Amino acid sequence: MDISPIDGALFRRAMASFASGVTVVTTFTEDGTVAGLTASAFSSLSLDPPLVLVCPALTSRTLPHILARRQFAIHILADGQSGLATTFARSGADLSGIGWTRSLLGNPLLEGAACIIECSLWANHDGGDHAILVGQVQAIDLPEPAAGTLLYHRGALTDLPAPALGADR
Repeated sequence: MDISPIDGALFRRAMASFASGVTVVTTFTEDGTVAGLTASAFSSLSLDPPLVLVCPALTSRTLPHILARRQFAIHILADGQSGLATTFARSGADLSGIGWTRSLLGNPLLEGAACIIECSLWANHDGGDHAILVGQVQAIDLPEPAAGTLLYHRGALTDLPAPALGADR
């Protein structure tokens, strides 16, 4: 059996078959401005201690700021927040019109997210053309009632509304 290298375009199409949530990861730059990136490569990792992972591209302008500050916030985007996902996906995007507040832990928090997870950097691993950042969860903001979620599937952003109140969970 001849095993040939995987074509990058084929790999990308195959991975697009897996629907995932959409996150925006934020931190501050050294001069105090907000830096951030959109990531669909996000997952829970451990309950004890509580760890998550997020995988930004090595070319991300935000990655050096996360590594320098060693803390960041992960925003699980709500339905209707595709504009935020698109804005933070563009390198060098103008973030001046984005609504945010500073958390008690010192992270920039975006308004309206379905959930916000604040982390300190636990570990940084090589992941090919991406970094694998492991964050130790320091705080969680999970608004009630629960919001819907923004999904990424087959190259498109799609809203997944929250279940109706009273629906079995």
